[in-house]
This record gives sequence, structure tokens and C-alpha cells, in this order.
Amino acid sequence: MIYLAILAGYALLMLVAGFAFSRRVSGSSDFYVAGHRLGTGLVFSTLLAANIGAGSTVGAAGLAFRDGLLAWWWVGSAGIGSLILAFTVGPRIWQVARENGLYTVGDYLEYRYDRRVRVVISLLIQLGSLAILAGQLIAISWILNVTAGIDKPVGCLIGAGVATLYFTAGGLPGAARVNALQLVIKLAGFGAALIWLLVDVSQKHLYGTSDFIGGFIGKSSGATVLGYLAMLVPSFIVSPGLLQKIFGARDQQAARRGVALNAIALLLFAIVPTLLGIIARIHFPDLPNRELAMPSLLTEALPVWIGGLLLGALFAAEVSTADAVIFMLSTSLSRDLYQIFIAPEADDRQLVRATRLAALLSGTLGALLAILIPTVIDAITIFYTLLTAALFIPLVGGLYLRMANSRGALASIIVSITLTFVLARLRFALPFPPLLCSLIPATVAFITLSHAGNLAKLRGRRNK
Repeated sequence: MIYLAILAGYALLMLVAGFAFSRRVSGSSDFYVAGHRLGTGLVFSTLLAANIGAGSTVGAAGLAFRDGLLAWWWVGSAGIGSLILAFTVGPRIWQVARENGLYTVGDYLEYRYDRRVRVVISLLIQLGSLAILAGQLIAISWILNVTAGIDKPVGCLIGAGVATLYFTAGGLPGAARVNALQLVIKLAGFGAALIWLLVDVSQKHLYGTSDFIGGFIGKSSGATVLGYLAMLVPSFIVSPGLLQKIFGARDQQAARRGVALNAIALLLFAIVPTLLGIIARIHFPDLPNRELAMPSLLTEALPVWIGGLLLGALFAAEVSTADAVIFMLSTSLSRDLYQIFIAPEADDRQLVRATRLAALLSGTLGALLAILIPTVIDAITIFYTLLTAALFIPLVGGLYLRMANSRGALASIIVSITLTFVLARLRFALPFPPLLCSLIPATVAFITLSHAGNLAKLRGRRNK
């Protein structure tokens, strides 16, 4: 019962903070990009809070429970992608967005290509984003199940309700400040729990798993590491949820520094869930569901006061990433679909209202999907695969290649997604992960058709 009271207290704190910051929202610019007022600290905290979620806590600890130190590469790959984002795509797309009044990645795609590219990618990302939202809600349900005996469906609905309500109230300004609060809770909870458990393992001489713990990257694990790198590094360079938070930066320097600090923190944090998963394996070698590793530690291997801190950290982690995904879903639905096809003349008030309704719809659909998908990692893998396949080449190519056009962008999307899922279904061995194998021909298609389209336009002008 004490853990349920702690969870209720954290949830109430987040809701109160979200509604308190709702007074800062006076229009769509505030709601979407915080009026471009986020300094380095808030860019850093809101990105890191979004990135330390279900996959990097419950999911990563579950991988470490199974694979040992190899699991570092799950969060480590996200850190590598974020480091590249800090010094390439992040500041560059911030400049384009600021100069042209862009609020979302969909706005950028229409500005750079045309409305067809915007709508196609928006629809694909909507599908993938519901999957990653489901992953956060599954993690919340595991926490509620272990600590309070709440069934998975009810736990998913509770998590969706909390994240949706405080984001709906405050938009990006509210979420950024609630994220800063959540980040403090996470650092305190994970830090205290890890120190306590490492001392406990050392004092009790629980060293019977040296073969399991070893092997950071051995012969048999190289393919797994390459798969993580291929899926996660590109995703963290082009994720709309992260880029739209960067759009809220005060200036280009704040964007670059905030993203870089977030990347460094992720690279350091990657060892935390890895060690927690390994310690859980030592304590509970027969655990039936590996994703219960971290929730089991907080209830059975820690004193109540540290378990409560870790519980708060876990709950903050999953909810903060859930609100980032709801932000991505709702802004895309309202800007990329509602404003284009339903209400082109919508004013600021109508647009913010539509975004809030889209957030409620997204939270509901995410909860329903979470009930159906079995594990956190399954849900997150769907998102990252679809995101990289659909968006990586059009977004990066559009920023760095003047020749890029909509014909090449659409061709790359079709080739990349088709090959990724066809190769993933085939059972023969590939030299590289299916996603990486698909990006190479998709890049060729992007360049070839962009070049051909530009030549055709040039000929048409000459004939005139």
C-alpha cells in the first residue's frame, strides 16, 4: 500500500505542475515550441527526460537480465545518435524552422518537398508512435502490477491518463518544466538504488555469474550490437518528438549544447539499467518475465525508502517519455492532418483545442494498443524501425542535398519500408541488419530519382 501511495503522490505532483504551467500558453507558438524560449538547461532536461523512458529503464534492464553487459549498447546507441544530432541535424533544422516559422517536422517536410511527402510520413509515424507510446504504458503497467497488484489493462489506462492530462494542459512549456522535475527524481532514484544494490551484492559476495556478466561485445554479440546501432542511431537523429523539442530552443547555441549534454548523459546512464538488470539476475535467476527485473528489485531487494525513490524514478521515466510521444502524435495530427484537410483556416485557439483533443485521442489509442502488445522492447522496436525506414533519408537528404526533391523522397520511403519488412520476414542470414540493408538501396533511389526529376524540370524550362 505504501508504494501505491507514493505513486499517487508523484502522479498528483505532475498533474498539478502541468496545470500550473498551462497559464504560460497563450497561443499555438507557446504550445508547440514554447515561444522559442527554452535555454540550454531546459532543452537538456526535456530531451533527457524524454529519452530516459521505458526502453532505457525497464526494457534495458530486461535485456541486461538476459544478455549481461551487452545491453549497454541499447541506451549507448541512443547516446551516439544524440551526439551526432547535436552537431549536425539539430542546429541545422532549428535554423530552418526558426527562419520559416515551422512548428513540426511535418511543417519542414512540406516546406522542403511538398504536401504529399508530409502526409505520407506523418501517417507512417503516427502508426509507429502509437507503438512507442504503448511501450511506455506497458512499462507503467508492470510497475503498478508488481507494486500494487494492478492488472496490465488498468495500469495502461492509468499511465495514459496521467501523461495525457498534464501534457494537454501545458503543452511544450509545461512539459519542459515538468520534465526538469522528473529528471531530478530519476537521478536521485536510480543513483541511490544502484549504489545500495552494488554495496549489497559486494557485502554478500554474490558472484556466481561471471560468464553472464562478461562479454561486452564478443563474437556472438556483434550482430546484436550492429542491429542496435542500425536501428537506434538514425532514429535519435531524426525523431520528430526530439526535433520538435529542439525547435523550442532560444537560439542555435542552446539547441546544440542542450542536445550534446543530453547525449553525454545518455552514454553515462546506459550502464545504470545494465547493472540493475545484472543484479536482478543475481537476485531472481528464475524470473518468468525479464521486464519485471527492475520492478522486482524495488519491491524485494531494496529498503522501502530507496524502493520508493526508485519507484518514483521509474514512474517519472515512463510518464515523461509518454508525454513526449503524445506531443509528437498530437501536434502531427493537428498540424499535418486537421489543419490541412479539415480546417485550413483554423485560428490559434482552434488549433490548440484540436491539439489537446488529439492528445486525448492518442493517449486512449496508445493504452488500447499497450494492452495487446506483449513487451516494452517489442513495442519500441516497431517504432524505431518504422521511424528510421520512413524518415531518415528524406529528412537528412533534404537538409544536406540541394538536389533533393519529392520524387526522390517518396521513392526512398517506398524502397526502405518495403525492403526492411520483406528482409525481416525472410529467414536466411544477412551480412547486416535488414534495416541497414534497406537504407543503402533507398539512398540510391533517393539520389537517382531526385536527379532525374531535376533533369526533367531543366529540360522543360529549356523547351519553353
